[in-house]
Amino acid sequence: MSAPSQFSGVSVLTKANIYFDGNVVSHTVVFADGTKKTLGLIRAGNYHFGTGAPERMEIVAGSCKVTLDGQSAVQTYGAGQHFDVPGNSGFAIAVEAGLCEYVCSYLA
Repeated sequence: MSAPSQFSGVSVLTKANIYFDGNVVSHTVVFADGTKKTLGLIRAGNYHFGTGAPERMEIVAGSCKVTLDGQSAVQTYGAGQHFDVPGNSGFAIAVEAGLCEYVCSYLA
């Protein structure tokens, strides 16, 4: 399964979501039914994110290493792969080089 290459019939919020001094940047896409996704990129580095709602992170380009909160296993994900994060949880993500591009879907 791979993330779509484009979304049709959506609105995009022009204000970026900027984290970690600009090393992680995303934009919110709003669908006709009101659901939202974020599209973004992560520069090389190590970051931790918390979740409210459950999320699915689909990797569009590049690669990353992910450790879900409460687990010790490190999983590597590349383009065309995804991982799910439970609600009220979080994950550590590391990008070793270049950029990792993603689509984040909110599952709740």
